[in-house]
Amino acid sequence: MAKNYSLEMAKSVINRYQPAQMQWHYEHGLVITAILEVGEHYRQTSFFDWAYSMYDPFIKEDGTIKDYRAGEYNLDMINAGRNLFLLHEKTGERRFIKAAHILREQLIGQPRTHSGIYWHKQIYPWQVWLDGVYMQGPFSALYAKYVDQREIIEDLVAQIERIYATLRDSKTGLLYHAWDESRGMRWSDLETGLSPHFWGRALGWYAMAVVDIIAIISTDDPLSDPLKKILNTLMGDILAFQQPDGMFYQVVDRSEAEGNYKETSASAMFAYTLLKMARLGINGDSKIRESGLKALSGIENRYVSIDEDGEYHLEGICSVAGLGGNPYRDGSLYYYFKEPQVADDFKGVGPYILATLERETLST
Repeated sequence: MAKNYSLEMAKSVINRYQPAQMQWHYEHGLVITAILEVGEHYRQTSFFDWAYSMYDPFIKEDGTIKDYRAGEYNLDMINAGRNLFLLHEKTGERRFIKAAHILREQLIGQPRTHSGIYWHKQIYPWQVWLDGVYMQGPFSALYAKYVDQREIIEDLVAQIERIYATLRDSKTGLLYHAWDESRGMRWSDLETGLSPHFWGRALGWYAMAVVDIIAIISTDDPLSDPLKKILNTLMGDILAFQQPDGMFYQVVDRSEAEGNYKETSASAMFAYTLLKMARLGINGDSKIRESGLKALSGIENRYVSIDEDGEYHLEGICSVAGLGGNPYRDGSLYYYFKEPQVADDFKGVGPYILATLERETLST
């Protein structure tokens, strides 16, 4: 296989993913973010042109976003907006910033728990899901820098701290998938409001969000200090569950449970976080870098393949996992184990590209 995995996987995604397939959705935003970063690093201007072709039909001159519904107050709809700032920077087209303002308006009105944390969606009242931090956090940090409003960063950091304090398990140090302040969901514990288990990808979303936000606001900014503290503690606790081959299980702490499996998206998210921590100097312990490299090796030894056309593929990705809804998702071990595993899902491919780019950056 090639040395530059990120470049080859990015090229493979571009070959398979055309503008007609674009959706205004967090995982599409994620993989486009990853490919834009690879393009910037390797000076592949065609990668930006491809990303532009994806966003071009979605953003009208007044900033209106196709298929975006602000009234749903859905954090999942924010992450695709993360790329709007680079699109504006490169093209000068005001419609991209107008679209960012529209997304910010949603967050201004986003319902919150009594403790001040955004609800995940209007249809999930009083609920905080770990992935919500990734869905809006990096966008909010970028927006705050663009409009020079430090209070947005202050609010963002405060929410991240409250989520960590509320969803953390004192025994393992891991964060539960979600919390229902109202205790109204069947999946929520009547005493704590917490969901029953530690889902790998939920932890991965949170960790990636925190390391990205630190990078956006700068490691020297005093507001990044509590985030660095959280990240160092959290990743130390997560590493206690890294397997000998470097990977992590779908439900992180239950390696012995029948039906559990090593899952690639979470493993890639942790690899990315660890390697970016090493590059940014958030943690100088060589174990952080080595553990990130080990996670990538575990993925590549088993789940990365090249087809006869030379395209790269990634397997072993949990298709989806949520809580509540219809049909009802109860957050049990059986539920997490039964959701299908798929190949080339952007929720795995995006973090894998980002992680391999970090490895390539560290090695240069």
